[in-house]
Amino acid sequence: MKDRTIELLAPAGSFETFQAVLLAGADAVYAGGSRFGARAFADNFTKEQLLFAISLAHLHGRKFYLTVNTLLKERELEEELYEYLLPCVNEGLDAVIVQDIGALSLIREVFPTLSVHASTQMTITGPSGAKWLQDIGVSRIVTARELSLDEIKEIRTETNLEIETFVHGALCYCYSGQCLFSSMLGGRSGNRGRCAQPCRLSYEVFDERFKKQPQRGTYLLSPKDLCTVNSIPEFYECGVDSFKIEGRMKQAEYAAGVVSIYRASLDRFLNDCAKFGFSEAKARYKTKKTDLQRLSDLGNRSGFTDGYLYRRNGREMITYGKPSHEKKREDPLSAKWRGEKTAELKEKIEGILILKKELSATLTVRCRGREVCATAGTTESAQKKPLSREQAASQIKKTGNTPFVFEKLTIDMDEDAFVPVSTLKQLRRDALAQLFEALCANENHNRYSMQKICRLSIDYDGFPAKTTEENKKFSLVLSIAQRSQLFAALEFSFSEAIYLDSSCYTRELIWVQLEEDVKRIHKYHKKAYLIFPAVFRSETAEFYRNHKKQLKEMRLDGIVVRSFDGASFLKDELQNVLPVILDFGMYTYNNRAKSFLWRAYHPLRDTAPLELNKKELSERDNRGTETLVYGRIPLMISAQCIAVNTETCGRKNRIFYLKDRYRKYFPVKTDCADCCNTIYNASVLNLLGYVEELKQAGVRYGRISFTMESEKEVRHVLQSCQQVIEQGADFKEQFPGEYTYGHYKRGVD
Repeated sequence: MKDRTIELLAPAGSFETFQAVLLAGADAVYAGGSRFGARAFADNFTKEQLLFAISLAHLHGRKFYLTVNTLLKERELEEELYEYLLPCVNEGLDAVIVQDIGALSLIREVFPTLSVHASTQMTITGPSGAKWLQDIGVSRIVTARELSLDEIKEIRTETNLEIETFVHGALCYCYSGQCLFSSMLGGRSGNRGRCAQPCRLSYEVFDERFKKQPQRGTYLLSPKDLCTVNSIPEFYECGVDSFKIEGRMKQAEYAAGVVSIYRASLDRFLNDCAKFGFSEAKARYKTKKTDLQRLSDLGNRSGFTDGYLYRRNGREMITYGKPSHEKKREDPLSAKWRGEKTAELKEKIEGILILKKELSATLTVRCRGREVCATAGTTESAQKKPLSREQAASQIKKTGNTPFVFEKLTIDMDEDAFVPVSTLKQLRRDALAQLFEALCANENHNRYSMQKICRLSIDYDGFPAKTTEENKKFSLVLSIAQRSQLFAALEFSFSEAIYLDSSCYTRELIWVQLEEDVKRIHKYHKKAYLIFPAVFRSETAEFYRNHKKQLKEMRLDGIVVRSFDGASFLKDELQNVLPVILDFGMYTYNNRAKSFLWRAYHPLRDTAPLELNKKELSERDNRGTETLVYGRIPLMISAQCIAVNTETCGRKNRIFYLKDRYRKYFPVKTDCADCCNTIYNASVLNLLGYVEELKQAGVRYGRISFTMESEKEVRHVLQSCQQVIEQGADFKEQFPGEYTYGHYKRGVD
């Protein structure tokens, strides 16, 4: 296996932690500033700290990545992001980590030389989505935490992207970027860096008949912390370029302690690779018991897990009893980071001081291949007492609060030479200042000036025509997640299309049953669409790849895609034979994101994000947009399984309920075909009373979504809907129950 380097990437939630992880041996650091980071409650960097940290990282030969990994609202993107990034880019920022496609588009346009890393929040799980990101200018992806080693290797093999993978720290229960739990319950959006972690709370499990299920413990949405120090050779083998440690909310000694352990383990393995080759190094590699104990001492959640590297899911990954992150005891080795947190990093340098009579005093200093030379004054013959070598060395070596320390100083001077002490001080200051500038310089970036971002650059002529009085029609579509719901759905003429969720079908019967359902829908003069899985992993892609012929011949009117992987799969494998509808999980928080995705996938329409409020929705370009007007909002999409973690896998789709501390019941739907669970909101979203407002905002399609409703319940809801939409009946009379308006009235910060 070809020798290569591995980057150890450390978190820094504060400047203090930044210094600590550099001392501990991190090759690169990721941190957030005052805006747009996924850890809004960390002690994030001020503007001045950011700029200094970038320079300091480069001084020590490290890299600095800035997190802009949240979804951005229109004003934030078009009026704030460029000005926020400009000083950092000009300082030599190595890369920016992004979630928002609109932000990615703007950054590629205005900072063409800046590297862009796709955040794990983009939920990239396979080569299709990764290739698409590569094509649009991304240089690195942070893989979803749920991927196995084989899936990571597949992305590495089929793309030229750098691969960054989490190796240690907290795990989310939900696929990152697909969680609305905190957002819908308390208005603190994980997509905006403000997650309140409802997954760390206590829940009881009930089956579809509301019978309480046996549980090992009540914290069954709380994963243990990830620890993969044992798997360093496997990560190396499957092509991971950057080992990412989680922990921007953790203290400096925790981050530094974890980094130091992974640093030592990684170096030991890489050194063995150089000496013996990969195979022998892998066979020789073994984590020290003292290192495992130290990692445990630094903090864990009911022990550790190696995550999804070797399994799809499992109860051994869940805390059950204690969700909190706890230290077992003080780690004596990590305590030194607390003692050194005010100490400055020092780069070892070599110098040559030349003091020759009648010539300028010269100091040449070298560090990591960089060399600078400073001159000052003129060396004279001593009139009284000549300058001694010891005196000269003493003055030059006084590096004080600079980030340098002389490892070696060679002095070449005449025996009776003399220069004033002030000249030596100036010589030292000038040389070290030049060296600092040389080491901090990033030769791979251009400098940019303030500019006005051109809004015209986001215009796209592929949208449907602007609304006129003639086309103010508001059309309804129905989506179903159980085949039994279809019969009731077809009884009502006011809907123009039916969306069939892929979870309605087993792998064995999908093509027979789907063909029956499509024919039945067409018989009622409605359009039929298949909803692709929310997470389109390798096994799912392989299944549909092997059945492209059936997919093409099914006479579907299109596919509802819920991820970049799914959308890119259709683009690559079926060359856009089937029209697509972009679901709300393909976030178009801002118009630039919408325009970019329409250019990329040419959809029939997109779906408005569920976190936009009325005002934000009205400011959005809603041409060709549909929105959810009725149904349970999916709060979490997880690779974990309630059935597996409470009893056993029956390989059969089921419905469970999670009861929280407020006695609310959250439905959970298992999808065995694609091995994932979806947790839905306890309350049903109902915006049917606001259809006129949605029409005024330019929205022309409303989706009524059914999940676990019975055929009878579907029929009842649609009868009420018909009364409201077609006959103008009072909304509250037709829907007297308890509903939620989602974020339509409140939005998120």
